[in-house]
Amino acid sequence: MKLLSNFLKRKSQQLTKTDKSSAGKVDPQIKKLVDKLNKKPEYYTTSSCSGRIALIKAEQVKKPGLFLYITHKKLTFKEFKKILESMGKKEKSLVYLKQEPVILHVACENLKKAQELVDRAKLEAGWKKSTILATKNRIIAELLSTEHLDLPIMDKGKLLPDTNYFKLLLREANKKLKKTQDKIKRLEKVI
Repeated sequence: MKLLSNFLKRKSQQLTKTDKSSAGKVDPQIKKLVDKLNKKPEYYTTSSCSGRIALIKAEQVKKPGLFLYITHKKLTFKEFKKILESMGKKEKSLVYLKQEPVILHVACENLKKAQELVDRAKLEAGWKKSTILATKNRIIAELLSTEHLDLPIMDKGKLLPDTNYFKLLLREANKKLKKTQDKIKRLEKVI
C-alpha cells in the first residue's frame, strides 16, 4: 500500500510542476496521448518528444547552443535551404542532420502495468524499442520508436552533399518523421 501512496504522491507532484523542457510545453503532436495516459490512475508521463528533425553541432558534451535548429513538423526543401544558408560560414563546427523518433517516458503503478503498456506499444503500435526501466522508487515504461537519421551535412561552414542529395535526405527525414508520428495515433487507439 505504501508503494501505491508514493506513486500517487509522485504523480500529483509531476502533473502540477512547471514543464522544464526547452519548449516549455508538450509537443502538440503527442499532447493527446500524454493527456490520455495522465488521466489513467496507473500511469503518468515524465517526459515526451513527438519526434523531430534537427540540425545539431557534433560535440560530445550537451550544452546550450548545441541544437542549431529543431522542428517537430515536416520541413520543405526551401525552408531547409534557407536555414542552412543563414548558418553560412559562421558555423565552424561539424553539423549533423538528425531525425529522431518519438519517445515517451511513463511512470507506472507497478511492473504488471508497465509490461502491459510496453506490450501494447511494441506489438500493437510499432514502438519497437520500448522497454522497462526500474529503480528502487519508480518503474518507468520507456516507449521508443526506431525511425532515425544521423548524418554530417556541413563542416566549417561548407555544405557537404550536393543539392540532389540534400533533397533525398530531407525527403527521408520527413518520411521517417511522419511514420514515427503516425505511431503516436496508433498508440492512442490501443490504450
